[in-house]
Amino acid sequence: MAPPADLRAWIALLEREGELVRVTAEVDPHLEVTEITDRTVKAGGPALLFEHPKGSSHPLLINQFGTERRMCLALGVERLDDVAAKLEDVLEMQPPQGLVDKVRGLKKLKSIADSLPQTARRGPSQEVVVTGDDVDLGRLPIQTCWPGDAGAFITLPAVITKDPHTGVRNVGMYRMQVLDRNTTAMHWQIHKDGRADYLATEGRIEVAAALGLDPVTTYTASAPLPKHIDELMLAGFLRGEPVQLVKGKTVDLEVPANAEIVLEGYIEKDELTAEGPFGDHTGFYTAAEPFPVFHVTAVTMREDAIYPSIVVGKPPAEDAWLGKATERIFLPAVKMTVPEIVDYDLPVAGVFHNCCIVSIRKTFPGHAKKVMHAIWGLGMLSLTKAVVVVDEHVDVHDYEQVFFYVGANVDPGRDVLISEGPLDHLDHAPTHQFFGGKLGIDATAKGPDEGTRPWPEEIEMSDEIRELVDRRWEEYGIGPETAQNGARKRLRTLNLSRAMRRE
Repeated sequence: MAPPADLRAWIALLEREGELVRVTAEVDPHLEVTEITDRTVKAGGPALLFEHPKGSSHPLLINQFGTERRMCLALGVERLDDVAAKLEDVLEMQPPQGLVDKVRGLKKLKSIADSLPQTARRGPSQEVVVTGDDVDLGRLPIQTCWPGDAGAFITLPAVITKDPHTGVRNVGMYRMQVLDRNTTAMHWQIHKDGRADYLATEGRIEVAAALGLDPVTTYTASAPLPKHIDELMLAGFLRGEPVQLVKGKTVDLEVPANAEIVLEGYIEKDELTAEGPFGDHTGFYTAAEPFPVFHVTAVTMREDAIYPSIVVGKPPAEDAWLGKATERIFLPAVKMTVPEIVDYDLPVAGVFHNCCIVSIRKTFPGHAKKVMHAIWGLGMLSLTKAVVVVDEHVDVHDYEQVFFYVGANVDPGRDVLISEGPLDHLDHAPTHQFFGGKLGIDATAKGPDEGTRPWPEEIEMSDEIRELVDRRWEEYGIGPETAQNGARKRLRTLNLSRAMRRE
């Protein structure tokens, strides 16, 4: 199934799949929408389309990504790992050896070439154009999410800039605090590419913020891509068709033709304002800091435009599945750099940058520590605060199993590594912002070459007895559900271990 072409096709798909509720009652974007959404997300509930948000004529869509099923629907796949497999196929391209390989390689290259964005003369995102003194952000149902927030925040934009030296486009997702009718703060964090573009400019940098995109393009705005890779090209690759762009009305930037709303404007290099506090995905309010001021010179939109939003806060929140999609999609890229990695998991409760669990094919003493340092030097994973390394047969997504091996295999004096390095901009724990301690835990089995006593054998029932009990289970009268659930839990490690050996 192809991913939806725009936000309206996405809403229609959600409705057909029973994944969306239209809220016809008037609801206030000031706090009330957040409380409704937070309860819905934590219950695994549907996407919500608030048709009559108080104070605005524009419907508000939220919780579009709030479950694994909806995230898969958004990407047009059965499982998130299916997207990773598609990306892995391209990453593992080798020089062709024969005619069949050459044809296959040409198809892959064509798929990449066909993913580049295309420019059109006009698009629905410019059906309505408001400029100058007529710009009024107050007409949009922008949420004040939490009681301690400094104001209303745009939370789901695709912010578009260009590197002033190379002209390379960047699309990132950065919150925008509304300051007045035509200005916002721009939360360009220290490690983000948008901030790099801003710092590279000598005076004014043009900016556009697209709201209400197709779900794949919205996702790619949040993806931690290297600076030289165009997020819109990745969106085209994942969609199977290129993103259509149109020339901005007041900025020299191309913007998505099918967006619901586009904010165009500029930022002056040295104009800063206090941004925040804001109730963030860490579960805490981030303190006020100076950030650039975005001046909105034009608002373009579709007729009857729909405003998209997202609420972050104590996990799990809607952004959990955006993060999980990134975890799965970028596994092939991580394995290309660190090939001994079998799998990894970024726990939602660890808000993704606080903890990374990694399973590895261990082949030499100190291998786990080598992988820890590799993770701490790898793109945005370098901000990870704690890394837990387990053996290849351990299911990194089964936290109970992981904790068993942490408790069983770790001698803290030998297996716990304390280091230092960069930390996430939003991490409030370190004494010095952006930099602090790192924790590595080696929960792998140890051998004599690592100075240990003989390592004991793990308890495992024989295949013969397991098969006997499977055959006779009905005779015991205990019930089929008990057999299924118990066997599934008990065999998970064994099956994964066998799968690893087959590779």
